[in-house]
Amino acid sequence: MSVINFEFRNEVLKHNASLSYCYQCSTCSGGCPVALITEGKYNPRKIIEEAILGLQEKLVNEQDPNPWLCSTCQKCVELCPQKVELTEIFTLIKNQCFEKGKFPEAFSAQGQAVLEFGIAIPYSKAIISRREKLGLPSINTAPVEEIQTLLKETKFDKNITRGGD
Repeated sequence: MSVINFEFRNEVLKHNASLSYCYQCSTCSGGCPVALITEGKYNPRKIIEEAILGLQEKLVNEQDPNPWLCSTCQKCVELCPQKVELTEIFTLIKNQCFEKGKFPEAFSAQGQAVLEFGIAIPYSKAIISRREKLGLPSINTAPVEEIQTLLKETKFDKNITRGGD
């Protein structure tokens, strides 16, 4: 049986008061493309229910259902009759998972790339060459040092190297 964590529930409510307006109608799950392709294994309504109940253990440690499956397409937010900011709540939960080192290996690989190169998927020489041949402008990103400073200040660099379940 899961333990109710009222501090967790209050923290979620503090960051996103719209959670208190959810009346569990399942409109979010019915319109979610990820719920559709996973045949309900991913269930936004269930995540919101567990957040309302303060079931931090299930959401963060067990990841049941897995909040990382949210594609952040915003369909659930658009459809919600109560205007609950579901993806914001999912982001808060993902951040807690990240702080505990509970995140997908693919996220770890992309995070390492951002830390090293300043972008999640570095451009290959072939891509850069094709862009030049097509007359496309070069792709400018922020200086890597600035990105690394931000990631170090937020402790992203330490968290990304210790996780990746």
